[in-house]
Parts: sequence; structure tokens; C-alpha cells
Amino acid sequence: MSLDQKLDKIRSPKLQNQRETAVVLSAIEDTLKDQHHEFTPTAYFAALLALLSQAISSSKGIVNKELAASVVYLLDLVTPYVPAPLLRSKFSQILTSLAPALTLQDVEAPLLRSSTGCLESLLVAQDTAAWALPQTQVGPRKALAGLLSLAVDHRPKVRKRSQEALTKVLESPPPSPSLDHPAADMCAESALRSLSDIAKATGKKQKGRGHPHEDHHQPGLIHALQLVKTIASASGGWPSKKIDSLCEVLLEVSKSNNEYLAMAAFEVFEIIFAGMANEVASSKLPRLMEVIAELRPSQNDSQLLPPWIAVISRGYDVSAQINPEETFHKLPQLFEMISGFLASMSFNIRTSASECLISFLVNCIPVDVILEPSIFDEKVLESLGKAAMNLLSVKYQAAWVEVFNVLSALFDALKWRSTPLLDEIVKTVGELRSNDSFTGKKEADTVLGEAIEAMGPAAVLNILPLNLAKPMAGHPGRAWLLPILRDHVINTNLMHFRSEFVPLSEAMFQKVIDNGDAEKTMEIKIFETLVQQIWALLPGYCSLPLDVTTAFDQSFAELIANLLYKQINLRVDVCKALQMLVETNKGILSTEGAGEDLISQRRITRADAQKNIDHLASFAGNLLAVLFNVYSQTLPQYRGYILQCINAYLSITPEQELIETFQRVTTMLEAALAESTTQTQAERQKQKQTTEKMPPTSHTLMDLIITLSIYLPRSSFPTLFSLAALILPQTADAQLQKKAYKLLPRLATSQTGLVALQERNSELQQLLLSSASSASAPARRDRLAAIAVVIEHLPQTSLYFIPSILSEVVISAKEVNEKARTAAFDLLVLMGQKMQTGGTIAQSQIPHMPADAPNAEASLEEFFTMVSAGLAGSTPHMISASITALTRILYEFRNQLPDAVIEDLVSTMDLFLTSNNREIVRSVLGFVKVAVISLADNVIRPRLETLVPGLMGWSKEHKAHFRAKVKHIFERMIRRFGVQIVEKWCPEQDKKLIHNIRKTRDRRKRKKEGGNGEEDDEAEPTTGKPKRKGKFESEFDEAVYGSDEDDDESDNGGTALDNNDDEAPSRSRKGGGSKTYIVEDSDEPLDLLDRKALGNISSTKPVKFKKLPGVVDGKKFANKAKIDLDGKLVFNDADDQEDGDGDGEDAMMLDFDANGSASKASKHKNKTGLQGNDPNLLEGGINAYVDAIKGRDAVQRGRGGRLKFSNRRDKDAGRGAGEDEMDVDALEVGSGKGRGRVGGGRGSGNGSASFNNKEGFKAQRKGLGIGKVSGGRVGKSFRGGNGRGRGRGRDGGRGGRR
Repeated sequence: MSLDQKLDKIRSPKLQNQRETAVVLSAIEDTLKDQHHEFTPTAYFAALLALLSQAISSSKGIVNKELAASVVYLLDLVTPYVPAPLLRSKFSQILTSLAPALTLQDVEAPLLRSSTGCLESLLVAQDTAAWALPQTQVGPRKALAGLLSLAVDHRPKVRKRSQEALTKVLESPPPSPSLDHPAADMCAESALRSLSDIAKATGKKQKGRGHPHEDHHQPGLIHALQLVKTIASASGGWPSKKIDSLCEVLLEVSKSNNEYLAMAAFEVFEIIFAGMANEVASSKLPRLMEVIAELRPSQNDSQLLPPWIAVISRGYDVSAQINPEETFHKLPQLFEMISGFLASMSFNIRTSASECLISFLVNCIPVDVILEPSIFDEKVLESLGKAAMNLLSVKYQAAWVEVFNVLSALFDALKWRSTPLLDEIVKTVGELRSNDSFTGKKEADTVLGEAIEAMGPAAVLNILPLNLAKPMAGHPGRAWLLPILRDHVINTNLMHFRSEFVPLSEAMFQKVIDNGDAEKTMEIKIFETLVQQIWALLPGYCSLPLDVTTAFDQSFAELIANLLYKQINLRVDVCKALQMLVETNKGILSTEGAGEDLISQRRITRADAQKNIDHLASFAGNLLAVLFNVYSQTLPQYRGYILQCINAYLSITPEQELIETFQRVTTMLEAALAESTTQTQAERQKQKQTTEKMPPTSHTLMDLIITLSIYLPRSSFPTLFSLAALILPQTADAQLQKKAYKLLPRLATSQTGLVALQERNSELQQLLLSSASSASAPARRDRLAAIAVVIEHLPQTSLYFIPSILSEVVISAKEVNEKARTAAFDLLVLMGQKMQTGGTIAQSQIPHMPADAPNAEASLEEFFTMVSAGLAGSTPHMISASITALTRILYEFRNQLPDAVIEDLVSTMDLFLTSNNREIVRSVLGFVKVAVISLADNVIRPRLETLVPGLMGWSKEHKAHFRAKVKHIFERMIRRFGVQIVEKWCPEQDKKLIHNIRKTRDRRKRKKEGGNGEEDDEAEPTTGKPKRKGKFESEFDEAVYGSDEDDDESDNGGTALDNNDDEAPSRSRKGGGSKTYIVEDSDEPLDLLDRKALGNISSTKPVKFKKLPGVVDGKKFANKAKIDLDGKLVFNDADDQEDGDGDGEDAMMLDFDANGSASKASKHKNKTGLQGNDPNLLEGGINAYVDAIKGRDAVQRGRGGRLKFSNRRDKDAGRGAGEDEMDVDALEVGSGKGRGRVGGGRGSGNGSASFNNKEGFKAQRKGLGIGKVSGGRVGKSFRGGNGRGRGRGRDGGRGGRR
């Protein structure tokens, strides 16, 4: 950006704080005009210097803050454009004037930042002579010292601006032969001194634990590290003379417990190493590595050693980039030095050492050493192998996990050079793996897997033979190697599989055959498993094999064909292997770039890959014949892998063989179609019953033709299209029709197919139009996909096809199948885009249009007119589909349509909102929701006057979720236009819903703000968690079906909209959900596998009941409950007589006499509610049980059978001692059953009694099964009688039938 552009922004300020600067700039320019000076950087600079002396004085400080800030800001803009000689000549004057702004304590940050910018421009302009001046004189070094102090300022913006200025100064050194800036040593020394002082102070504070200000120096330390990083990242890097002391301080800082400090220290090391990666600064690297090596900590220093090892690792990584050969030659010594730390007892040290060794192996072994090693390179690799072998000694037993990780990396790094260098390692690890008591089998398997991948299975099996065919004493079998081989065999010799595993498989399978039809023993099952595991190795052997041309011959191809025919269990592995042979070699051919990376290509050049493909192509015809036959004999659900294999070999089959294959399949298909057309419906049904799941031959052949289609030459396309034309009009076989429609999208995936589709577009149009009436429902989605392919390549002269097929696409928007609906929506958008490109629509060629119909110009408005024609449909289904289609395309093209078209659409939908047809209104609601969300404010706001009353008319409709949909739309309206606007047009009798939405929003807002007051239990919990994304597949679906807020239950008197069961699945809670508790019996643990365990799951925390006074030492009563002949509980008959009752009455029974007064048993009740002389009877537990079942807080069933829990607090504790509870005790009168509601609840009892006592009842003990009503007015009657009574009431039930 030029100076004029920067000043133009100031001349027209947008912010308040820039107006003062604009006034100053205007005054300067007026002065320059009066003096007839041009507006040059030098003129601005001179004028600003004159103003600077007025705003800032060296003796008085800052005279005028506002003027100083504006002048220095303009000076910061101008100085980069001022000639350097002028800046050098005015350096002392400017520095003296800026000194108060840089040194005073109360200077504001904006003025400091502008002063720093001026200082940056001045220092960049200085020459070598100026930098030679000492720091005591007024010169660049003195100014740089001030800049260094600002670089660790506590204010972030000031600190950042100063560090940017330092970087710019150090990256702009004056011309000199030195690599470093003249002031680099000074900056490094100052930053290092600051870092060292703060680090020492921090160390002292950490030693004094419990100090209230122990983290006082942490921010300063991070700021000092940032300054060091800034200096090190400048051009030239950190000065060589200061590297020793810097490394020492950084290593000391990196052992801090503060992870941010350690990370910042490592970032400094990273920057230092990165700065040395170029050729200019690489000369400093050897010295740096020597210094770091000399700072090696103690062997067991678990704090300092891990960071030191990490720095060593990163350093040699950079060294390998600069000088790979020299670093590789040092690798054995480095390996031995770091591997010694694996014997440490500290886990952190061992982990750091293993990661460092892995880094060495990955980064420090050049590619040339693997491809073409010299004699000296082989000696280095041999030393490396011996050092790795030493890691398996007893010395490193505690670190065997880390050792195995290093060995895995070593095999991966050396690749095929691992043999014979690492043969001993394979043998040792294999012996460990065979030991049953060894616990690291998983890690050992990883090492052996890497060895198999690097050395090849032949080398590993020579060291660790399987010993399966002829097991010998003392030579254990290693069947456990087969799964490892399966997962890791790659890029090896296919001939090894033929010579080693094919005979082994035959021997194992022969033992299975010898068993005959006898019952399979465990040994026979093991042999079958071994055969399966052996052939599971074949895909790995076929992944980039080195000997395809010699190993894959006619005999092997015949073996593969026999397996495909006879061994069904092996088909998956054999097909996968055949597919891998082709695809891996094609992958090599598809690599880009002039050169060839033989490491990533695994020693296979492009020329070798082409030879392999040509060799496989010679077998493709016979293999395809076998695969076709196997495909036709396989059930549809198991055909996928066969079809993939067929695809692979079709891609390499010569053209002539492809044509012959296609002709054979076509002839067979035509014969099968002719046979199916002559069959009657009864014969088809009989064939369907006999063949069960095997599809007809025509289906199988059609699958093969679809697969063949993209590989066929253009000469075969006429036959292909004629087949499609033959099948599409047929209605007898829906599945075959569906497969025929898949042909067009399949052709569109190849370049040749695209050309054919464009050439035959008109024929395809006629074919699709003529087959519209015969299209079956299962084929709807594939038909829409075929139409989309035709429209995508539709020429501008054939746009009449769009209105011809449009009605079918619109109707498909109401399909039951979701994929068909999605395809219809996508096709509508594609049609709109095609119409938007322009062209002419020949309406005379549209079916059912007159021959003299005028042409129309294609446009987006015309497309909307076409879709809108469906609104005049004769059926509600057509009208609803048209509205849904309009909704989708309006959402897609809302920004390209004129406002007049959108307004007409909205007004039309406003009329349909008054329809009595639910199907139409349901689509209109979707349209209104999209309109409210996405359309412009000036379009929707004027329509609210009619939209709001129209929507309110459907707010009371319960079916099809109309109520919830309307509520969502109003929530969106309120969020966008406000409550007042919506409420203004809402009818008076419907404002209850608006009030409820407003109150719900207020509750949510209070919860978000952290308020705890007046929050209903029904309000939706809101947390700070982000909303779940990806719920809808497209933005349109989210707009139509989504809702930012969940439904809330209405509060007291909130709204007439109650929640129903249908809406329950749509509700979601944003919070973490309620907690769940297990109520466990004290006698035995809860069996969670028992279905009855659900009864012990509670959503509320279980309350531990206190012991009854009569329970002594936690012991229970010795007597247990008894059951009489009727199955009723009988409690303590004998004990009651012994306690002095004398009459033998049951103390736990509640009886009433004929007058309704309590019997003797109830008269023993004392004030505490316990009965009899002994207060420790079981009555307290029984009463608690009764309260739990029938009490005020009992679980009740509401609408739909859902359980309802009471959350009312128990207010009994707050009552006075003399207050009565107004409890009602039900009386058992007769044997008839009745049901009633008291106070809105449900109750049941045998018979019924009426109570008219206005004074209430004395609190009495209730019997089992008797309900209780508390805290309210007593009902006048209970239902009951000899029959089952039914009725509902708030205060009492109606009388039942007698």
C-alpha cells in the first residue's frame, strides 16, 4: 500500500480516535499548499518534525497528548518513505524528541506503538559507521536498547510491535561481509541476560514453596523467551558466540513444571535449528551440537534429561538435512550414546530415549544407502545392527516395550537391507514369542510383522519355520505366525507362496478329505482353519509382487479357477488377491513426476508395472469367464467382492476380447428376456418359490452389462442403448427396470460414455418420456438419476425436455422413499441451473401442447412459472408436491430471483394457508418456515398481517405435528421480527401461545446469564455446549425440519398447547441428562442381568432410612411375615397376645365397626403413629410402604400410561403441633371394586363410602391398599359398589354402578 492510500484512509476517518489525526493531517496539507510545496514524503516529514517539537519536549515531557499521538502516528506512516540519508542526518533530533514517549512510565500504548514504528524506520536506515558508535552515545545502539526493553513490556500490543520492529531491524543489516547484524551480539546478550536473571529468580521462588507470589516471574520468563525467539528467528539466526550460554539457560528453563515454559524453550531450539537448515547458517550447527552434547545432564536426571534428548533428536534431524552422509556415519555412535538411557529406571527417560532413537532411524538414514550402499555404508549398517542386537540383552529388560518399538522402526528404516543384518534379532524375538510365559506377545508380533514386511516372508520363515506339515520333537509349531504373515506380507515373491504354502495347504486339506463324512473332530477343524489362514496370505503376496511374469503362469491361473469354482469359503481371499495384482501395478503407473521414487514404489519401476499389466491382460479373458460363472452362482448379498474383481480385470482386458465378451453376455440376456416374456404369472411365481433367493438370470446378466459398459468402445454403444430401450418399457420386472436405469449414470463416469450421452441425448429424451408411464416405484430414484444425467448434458436447443418431464419430478418430491425425494430435489435444482443459463424453449414440442404454441425464453423466472403451474392441479397431492418443489427451489435461488416473483409466491401461499386440506397446509407450513428464515425482511414483514392469523388457525390442530410446526415458525418469527410485531397481528384469543413462547425465551435467557430465580422445572436446561452439527444432510433440510430450540412444556397457565406422545421423540435436551441411581438391597447384590433389575433403577438419589428405635445393634426382628390361605399377609398373631392385648387381635389390621369408629386395634395408636405398647413393631415400615404406594408423593400414571412423579416438598414439618392433616381414610365395605380420583389422582378400593363430616377426620392409621388425600378439600363421594365404577373429577369421582 502506497503512502497516498494510507493517507486517504486518514482523510476520511471512520473511527472517533482518528478524527484528531485527520485534523492534524489537514492542517499540514494546508500549510504545504500555502508554501507551494508538493505533497512528498520529505515535505510531510519536515512538517511533522516541526510539530513534534511542539507536542513533546525533552525537558517538559509530553506537552499535548492528543497532538503528540497524532503527530507520531503520522510520522510512523511517513518515515518508511523518507530517503535513508535524511533519516540518518536527523537521527539525533528525532531520537531526542521521541525519548520522553519511549521512556516515561505513564505513556499510553498507542503513542508507544507509533514511536516504536518511527524508531524501526530510523534504525533500518543506519549504516555500519553509525552502528559502530558505543551504547553510551546517542546512536542506534542506544535506541536499540530502548527497543529491547519495550520488547518485554507487560502490555501485549506494545510487546508485539516492539518485537516486530526488532525483527525488521535485524533482518535489514547494513552492507558488510559479516553474516550477522552488527547489533545482533548486543541484542542476544541483552535478551540472554534478561532471560537468565528471570530464570534464576523463578528458581529461587520455586524453592520457597508456599510463597504467595511464587508465579510472579512466570509471565516475565515467557516474555523473555519470546524475545529470544524473535532474535533467533531473524536473518542469520542466533550469534555463534552466544550459543553456549543460551543452550544452558534454555535447558534449565525446559525442566520447569510449567508446560508453557518448556514448550516455549523448545520452540526457541526449534527456531535455532530451523535457522541453521539453510546453507548460509549451517556452519554454526556443528558448534551448536558440540555445545549441547557437552551440556549432557546426569544419567538419572528425570527432569532435565528428557528435554536434552529431545533437543539432540531435533538437532541431528537438521544435521541430516544439511549433511546426510556425515550424519549417517555418526549414527552408530549416536545410537550407542542414546541407547544407554534405556537402562534407566525412569519411564520418562526411557520413553524419550526410544523416541530419539526412532527419530535417528527415520531421519538419518539416506535413501541412497538403502538403494545402492557403498562398502563403508554396509559397515555402518552392520554396526547399527550389532548395537540394536545389544538392546535385547538382560540389561534392558525393564525397557523391553521401548526396545521393541525401536526394533520395529529399525526394520522399517532398513527395509530389504535388514537381511542378513538383523537375522539374529528375528530369531531372538521369535524365541521370546514362542515362550508361553512371555507377556509381551503383542509387541513381539509388531516387531515380527515389521520384519516380514521389510525382509520378506521367505527370510523370516527360514529363521522361524512354521513346522506344521511334519512337526518334529523339540521344534514347536508356529501357527501363530500365519495371522502376522497375513497382515504384513507385501512386495515379495509370489513364487514363494506357490512353493511353500500351496503344498502345505494341499497337505492340510487332504487330512480333511481323509476324514470323509465322519463327525469332525477338533483336529479336523484345526486343519480347516489352517487352510483358510494359508489362503488368506494370498492377497499380501499379490500386492506388488516382484515376479508376476514368472510366478503367475497358466498352471497357477488354473489352480485359482478351480478354487473359485469349488472352494466357496476361499472366494473372498482369491478375488481380493486377483484384484490386488491389477490395482497395485496400476497405482505405480498412475504416479506423477519425472523421476521415480523406488522406495515408495517398492522397487517396482513404471516399466516393470506396465510389463506386469500386459502379462495379466493375457489371462484376463479366461479369468473373466470364470468370474462371470462364479458371479452367476453366488447369492446377491455376497457378490460385491466378485464384481470389484471383475471391474479390475475389465480395465486391462484388450478391446477385442471386451467386444466378444459383451456380445456373448448380450445374446444370453436377450434369450433370458425372451424366455421371461413368454412365462405366465403363475410360472413366474412358481419359479420364484423354487429358486428362493437366487435372482433370475436376466438380473445377473444386466449387472454384468452395467459393469462392462464403461470399458466398451463406442462401436458397442448402439447395442447398449437398444438393450435399455428394450427393458425400460417393461413393467413385469421392476428390479430389471431399476438396473436398466442405472446404465446412464454408470456411462457418465467415463469419458467415452459422456461423449455418447451427448450425441444420443435426443434419443434418450424420447426414451425417458415414453417410459414414464411404465416406471415402477422401486426404480423411481434410479430413473431420476438417469434424467439428471440427460439434463446435465442437455443442449440449449432441447430445453423443451425440462417442462416435458417436470411434472414427474415435482410429484417425486412427495415420494415415500427418502433417497428418491432427495434425488428429486437435486434434479429440480439442476433444472433451475440449466434454465438460468438461457436458451429457447420450443413449446410446440412439449407433449399435450398445441403445434402453434409460441417459443419461450429460458430463464429462472420461467422455471418458477412452470413449477407454479402445478398449483392448479386437480388433486391435493399434486398441489402439495408443487408447493414442496417451490419451497426447495426458492431456498436455492432466493438471491437470484426478483423481489416481485418472491412476493407473488408468498402471497399465493398465504391463500393456500386457508385451505381445509391437511396435506396442502403441511407443505405450506414448510414453505412459510423457509420464507421466514431465508427471505429478505422487506418481503416477509408486510405479509405478517395475513400470515400470523393464518398460522394461528392451525395452532390447535393436533394431527401430523401441526401444532409443533406452527410453534416453531412463530419462534423463528419472534427471533427475527420481535415479539411486539408478531403479537400485533395475532388474534386476541390466540395470544396465549405468543406469551408462552416469550416466557420460554425469557427463561432460557435467564439460565444462560446464570440467573437462578423463577426457573420452572419444565424449562429446558441450557448449557454452553455447542449444538450438535451434521444432523441434516443439507441446509434446506435443516431450514425445513430443523429447530434451534426444543419444545418446552407450558408453564402454569402458559398455553393451550399440551405435549403429546407423538412429539416426544422430537424433543432433545441440551444438557447432560439426568443422573441414574441403583437402589440395592442390603441382603444381596443387584443382578443387572435380571430383567427385574429395572425396578431397582431410580432417577432420584436413594435415601437411607434411619433405624427404628427398636432395632438393636442393627439386628432385624426374628419373626417373619406369614401368609394365610387367601394369600394375605398375617403379622405377629401370637406376639400380639403375648404383649397384653388378650383378645388376640392382629395389631396391624385396621377395622371399622358399623358406626364407622375405629376398632380396638386402632385405639392403641399413640401420637407418634406407632401402635400398641411396643413402639418397635413393624407398623412404621408398613406405614412407609403405604405412603410410598398410595401417599401424596406416590408415583401415578398420567395420559398414555406414562409415569408421573410428584416433586412437591413435604410441608408437614412446618405445621403446628395442633394442626390436623385433613386425611381421609377409605373404608372397606363390600367386595365390589371401584375406581375414583381424589384431587386429580386415582384410587381403588373394595366398595365406597360417603363422608359429609365438615369438621374433618381424626388422623387414623390406614390399612394396606387404602389411598390418602392430604392438604386440600375433601371430596364428597367415592365411586364404588358391587361393580366397577368409572368416572373422572377434580375433587371426587362419580358414583359407580351398583
